[in-house]
Amino acid sequence: MGAADGRDSGRYRSGPRHLAAGDPRRPGDRVSPAGARSASWWSPSDAPVATAPADDGDAGAGPPGPGAAQDRPRRSVRRTVLEWVAVIGGGIAIALVVEAFLVQAFWIPSPSMVPTLQVGDRVLVNKLSYKLHDVHRGDVIVFRRPEEAVQPGGDDIKDLIKRVVAVGGDTVEARDGQLYVNDELIDEPYLPGGTQTVDLPRTEVPEGKVFVLGDNRGDSQDSRVFGPIDEDTIVGRAFVKVLPLTDLGWL
Repeated sequence: MGAADGRDSGRYRSGPRHLAAGDPRRPGDRVSPAGARSASWWSPSDAPVATAPADDGDAGAGPPGPGAAQDRPRRSVRRTVLEWVAVIGGGIAIALVVEAFLVQAFWIPSPSMVPTLQVGDRVLVNKLSYKLHDVHRGDVIVFRRPEEAVQPGGDDIKDLIKRVVAVGGDTVEARDGQLYVNDELIDEPYLPGGTQTVDLPRTEVPEGKVFVLGDNRGDSQDSRVFGPIDEDTIVGRAFVKVLPLTDLGWL
Protein backbone atom coordinates (compact mmCIF):
# COMPACT_ATOMS: atom_id res chain seq x y z
CA MET A 1 0.00 0.00 0.00
CA GLY A 2 1.18 3.49 -0.52
CA ALA A 3 3.00 5.56 2.08
CA ALA A 4 1.58 8.74 3.62
CA ASP A 5 4.56 10.96 2.84
CA GLY A 6 3.25 11.87 -0.65
CA ARG A 7 5.55 9.70 -2.68
CA ASP A 8 2.69 7.46 -3.74
CA SER A 9 1.96 7.19 -7.50
CA GLY A 10 -1.11 9.42 -7.06
CA ARG A 11 -3.87 6.96 -6.51
CA TYR A 12 -4.44 8.22 -2.97
CA ARG A 13 -4.42 11.92 -2.04
CA SER A 14 -5.17 13.54 1.27
CA GLY A 15 -7.52 16.25 0.16
CA PRO A 16 -10.02 17.35 -2.48
CA ARG A 17 -8.65 17.19 -5.98
CA HIS A 18 -9.34 20.81 -6.71
CA LEU A 19 -6.91 21.82 -3.96
CA ALA A 20 -4.06 19.85 -5.44
CA ALA A 21 -1.14 21.98 -6.58
CA GLY A 22 0.02 21.64 -10.09
CA ASP A 23 -1.69 23.75 -12.83
CA PRO A 24 0.56 26.81 -13.24
CA ARG A 25 -2.12 28.61 -15.21
CA ARG A 26 -4.59 28.68 -12.33
CA PRO A 27 -4.98 32.38 -11.43
CA GLY A 28 -5.58 31.58 -7.75
CA ASP A 29 -2.32 29.74 -7.14
CA ARG A 30 0.36 31.42 -5.10
CA VAL A 31 4.03 30.66 -4.83
CA SER A 32 5.38 29.73 -1.40
CA PRO A 33 8.58 31.27 -0.12
CA ALA A 34 10.31 28.05 -1.00
CA GLY A 35 9.32 28.41 -4.61
CA ALA A 36 6.83 25.47 -4.63
CA ARG A 37 3.18 26.01 -5.51
CA SER A 38 0.83 25.13 -2.69
CA ALA A 39 -2.97 25.07 -2.58
CA SER A 40 -2.88 26.01 1.07
CA TRP A 41 -1.99 29.59 0.07
CA TRP A 42 -5.21 30.03 -1.99
CA SER A 43 -8.40 31.30 -0.42
CA PRO A 44 -11.79 32.31 -1.88
CA SER A 45 -10.96 35.96 -1.26
CA ASP A 46 -8.19 35.69 -3.88
CA ALA A 47 -10.60 34.80 -6.72
CA PRO A 48 -11.29 37.51 -9.30
CA VAL A 49 -14.55 39.32 -8.75
CA ALA A 50 -16.74 40.08 -11.78
CA THR A 51 -18.19 43.58 -11.78
CA ALA A 52 -21.12 44.85 -13.86
CA PRO A 53 -20.32 47.58 -16.39
CA ALA A 54 -21.07 51.07 -15.15
CA ASP A 55 -23.93 52.97 -16.75
CA ASP A 56 -22.77 55.39 -19.48
CA GLY A 57 -24.27 58.37 -17.79
CA ASP A 58 -23.22 57.52 -14.21
CA ALA A 59 -19.78 55.89 -14.28
CA GLY A 60 -18.94 54.00 -11.15
CA ALA A 61 -22.34 54.61 -9.55
CA GLY A 62 -24.44 52.01 -7.87
CA PRO A 63 -27.91 50.86 -8.92
CA PRO A 64 -30.09 53.62 -10.45
CA GLY A 65 -32.20 55.53 -8.01
CA PRO A 66 -35.98 55.88 -8.11
CA GLY A 67 -35.82 58.98 -10.40
CA ALA A 68 -33.53 57.47 -13.08
CA ALA A 69 -36.39 55.96 -15.09
CA GLN A 70 -38.06 59.37 -15.26
CA ASP A 71 -34.83 61.23 -16.14
CA ARG A 72 -34.22 59.12 -19.25
CA PRO A 73 -37.54 59.99 -20.96
CA ARG A 74 -36.96 63.67 -20.11
CA ARG A 75 -33.47 63.57 -21.64
CA SER A 76 -34.83 61.73 -24.69
CA VAL A 77 -37.60 64.29 -25.25
CA ARG A 78 -35.16 67.18 -24.78
CA ARG A 79 -32.73 65.65 -27.26
CA THR A 80 -35.51 65.08 -29.82
CA VAL A 81 -36.68 68.69 -29.49
CA LEU A 82 -33.13 70.00 -29.95
CA GLU A 83 -32.63 67.80 -33.02
CA TRP A 84 -35.84 69.09 -34.61
CA VAL A 85 -34.91 72.69 -33.83
CA ALA A 86 -31.54 72.12 -35.53
CA VAL A 87 -33.17 70.51 -38.59
CA ILE A 88 -35.76 73.29 -38.97
CA GLY A 89 -33.18 76.02 -38.39
CA GLY A 90 -30.84 74.46 -40.94
CA GLY A 91 -33.67 74.19 -43.47
CA ILE A 92 -34.60 77.85 -43.03
CA ALA A 93 -30.96 78.91 -43.41
CA ILE A 94 -30.59 76.87 -46.61
CA ALA A 95 -33.84 78.32 -48.00
CA LEU A 96 -32.66 81.87 -47.30
CA VAL A 97 -29.32 81.23 -49.01
CA VAL A 98 -31.06 79.66 -52.03
CA GLU A 99 -33.50 82.58 -52.30
CA ALA A 100 -30.76 85.18 -51.93
CA PHE A 101 -28.31 83.73 -54.44
CA LEU A 102 -29.87 80.96 -56.55
CA VAL A 103 -33.64 80.68 -57.08
CA GLN A 104 -36.55 82.87 -56.01
CA ALA A 105 -40.29 82.57 -56.55
CA PHE A 106 -42.30 85.50 -57.98
CA TRP A 107 -46.02 85.98 -58.57
CA ILE A 108 -47.49 87.75 -61.59
CA PRO A 109 -49.43 90.90 -60.56
CA SER A 110 -50.58 92.19 -63.99
CA PRO A 111 -51.79 90.90 -67.40
CA SER A 112 -48.79 92.29 -69.33
CA MET A 113 -47.47 88.78 -70.16
CA VAL A 114 -50.80 87.17 -71.15
CA PRO A 115 -51.17 84.55 -72.58
CA THR A 116 -47.74 83.23 -71.49
CA LEU A 117 -48.40 84.18 -67.84
CA GLN A 118 -51.71 84.93 -66.20
CA VAL A 119 -52.37 87.15 -63.19
CA GLY A 120 -51.64 85.16 -60.03
CA ASP A 121 -49.28 82.66 -61.66
CA ARG A 122 -46.09 81.74 -59.81
CA VAL A 123 -42.71 81.43 -61.51
CA LEU A 124 -39.22 80.49 -60.38
CA VAL A 125 -36.38 82.84 -61.26
CA ASN A 126 -32.77 81.71 -61.65
CA LYS A 127 -30.71 84.50 -60.09
CA LEU A 128 -27.40 82.93 -61.12
CA SER A 129 -28.05 82.74 -64.89
CA TYR A 130 -26.57 86.06 -65.98
CA LYS A 131 -23.52 85.64 -63.78
CA LEU A 132 -22.63 82.67 -65.98
CA HIS A 133 -23.70 83.84 -69.44
CA ASP A 134 -25.08 86.84 -71.35
CA VAL A 135 -28.72 87.80 -71.67
CA HIS A 136 -30.34 86.18 -74.70
CA ARG A 137 -33.14 87.38 -76.94
CA GLY A 138 -36.37 85.63 -76.03
CA ASP A 139 -35.51 85.28 -72.30
CA VAL A 140 -38.29 86.08 -69.84
CA ILE A 141 -36.66 88.16 -67.12
CA VAL A 142 -37.53 89.79 -63.80
CA PHE A 143 -36.00 93.22 -63.22
CA ARG A 144 -36.30 96.11 -60.81
CA ARG A 145 -39.07 98.47 -61.85
CA PRO A 146 -37.77 101.65 -63.48
CA GLU A 147 -38.92 104.95 -62.03
CA GLU A 148 -40.60 105.79 -65.35
CA ALA A 149 -42.84 102.73 -65.12
CA VAL A 150 -46.22 103.83 -63.74
CA GLN A 151 -48.29 101.21 -61.98
CA PRO A 152 -51.70 102.71 -61.03
CA GLY A 153 -52.69 101.33 -57.65
CA GLY A 154 -49.60 99.12 -57.61
CA ASP A 155 -46.80 101.21 -56.12
CA ASP A 156 -45.85 98.30 -53.87
CA ILE A 157 -44.72 96.33 -56.94
CA LYS A 158 -40.92 96.48 -56.94
CA ASP A 159 -40.16 94.10 -59.83
CA LEU A 160 -41.50 93.62 -63.35
CA ILE A 161 -41.44 90.63 -65.67
CA LYS A 162 -41.05 91.02 -69.47
CA ARG A 163 -39.46 89.34 -72.47
CA VAL A 164 -36.10 90.41 -73.92
CA VAL A 165 -36.44 91.18 -77.63
CA ALA A 166 -33.12 92.96 -78.25
CA VAL A 167 -29.74 93.27 -76.50
CA GLY A 168 -26.92 95.82 -76.50
CA GLY A 169 -25.86 96.79 -80.02
CA ASP A 170 -29.16 95.69 -81.65
CA THR A 171 -31.54 97.95 -83.55
CA VAL A 172 -35.23 97.21 -82.89
CA GLU A 173 -38.42 98.55 -84.48
CA ALA A 174 -42.00 97.69 -85.43
CA ARG A 175 -43.11 97.67 -89.06
CA ASP A 176 -46.71 97.01 -90.06
CA GLY A 177 -47.38 95.49 -86.64
CA GLN A 178 -44.38 93.10 -86.86
CA LEU A 179 -41.18 93.12 -84.79
CA TYR A 180 -37.85 93.62 -86.56
CA VAL A 181 -34.40 93.32 -84.97
CA ASN A 182 -31.39 94.38 -87.01
CA ASP A 183 -33.78 94.65 -90.00
CA GLU A 184 -34.80 90.99 -89.71
CA LEU A 185 -38.39 89.92 -89.05
CA ILE A 186 -38.58 88.10 -85.72
CA ASP A 187 -40.69 84.96 -85.39
CA GLU A 188 -42.58 85.15 -82.07
CA PRO A 189 -44.41 81.82 -81.57
CA TYR A 190 -45.33 82.74 -77.98
CA LEU A 191 -47.76 85.43 -79.24
CA PRO A 192 -51.36 84.67 -80.23
CA GLY A 193 -52.03 84.86 -83.94
CA GLY A 194 -52.84 88.36 -85.17
CA THR A 195 -50.94 90.17 -82.38
CA GLN A 196 -49.76 93.61 -83.49
CA THR A 197 -46.63 95.34 -82.16
CA VAL A 198 -47.10 99.09 -82.41
CA ASP A 199 -45.66 102.33 -81.01
CA LEU A 200 -42.11 101.18 -81.54
CA PRO A 201 -39.98 103.48 -83.69
CA ARG A 202 -36.49 102.43 -84.75
CA THR A 203 -34.35 102.30 -81.62
CA GLU A 204 -30.71 101.39 -81.10
CA VAL A 205 -30.06 99.53 -77.85
CA PRO A 206 -26.93 100.79 -76.01
CA GLU A 207 -24.32 98.31 -74.77
CA GLY A 208 -25.07 97.08 -71.26
CA LYS A 209 -28.84 97.45 -71.79
CA VAL A 210 -31.67 95.26 -73.09
CA PHE A 211 -35.00 96.07 -74.74
CA VAL A 212 -38.04 94.34 -73.20
CA LEU A 213 -41.66 93.92 -74.30
CA GLY A 214 -44.65 92.26 -72.69
CA ASP A 215 -46.25 89.39 -74.59
CA ASN A 216 -49.57 91.23 -74.20
CA ARG A 217 -48.45 93.92 -76.64
CA GLY A 218 -51.71 95.88 -76.36
CA ASP A 219 -51.63 96.13 -72.53
CA SER A 220 -48.02 96.30 -71.36
CA GLN A 221 -45.80 99.04 -70.00
CA ASP A 222 -42.38 98.09 -71.27
CA SER A 223 -39.35 99.57 -73.06
CA ARG A 224 -41.70 101.42 -75.39
CA VAL A 225 -42.55 103.52 -72.29
CA PHE A 226 -39.36 103.56 -70.16
CA GLY A 227 -36.74 102.68 -72.76
CA PRO A 228 -34.05 99.98 -72.61
CA ILE A 229 -33.17 98.80 -69.09
CA ASP A 230 -29.73 98.34 -67.53
CA GLU A 231 -28.55 94.75 -67.31
CA ASP A 232 -27.52 95.54 -63.72
CA THR A 233 -31.20 95.86 -62.76
CA ILE A 234 -32.03 92.31 -63.87
CA VAL A 235 -32.90 90.03 -60.93
CA GLY A 236 -32.76 86.84 -62.97
CA ARG A 237 -34.30 84.68 -65.66
CA ALA A 238 -37.77 83.17 -65.16
CA PHE A 239 -37.39 79.56 -66.30
CA VAL A 240 -40.44 77.63 -65.09
CA LYS A 241 -44.05 78.24 -64.11
CA VAL A 242 -44.91 76.29 -60.95
CA LEU A 243 -48.46 77.45 -60.20
CA PRO A 244 -51.11 76.63 -61.09
CA LEU A 245 -50.08 72.96 -61.20
CA THR A 246 -52.44 72.36 -64.10
CA ASP A 247 -50.34 74.73 -66.23
CA LEU A 248 -46.88 73.75 -65.03
CA GLY A 249 -44.21 74.24 -67.66
CA TRP A 250 -40.93 75.75 -68.86
CA LEU A 251 -40.73 79.33 -70.07
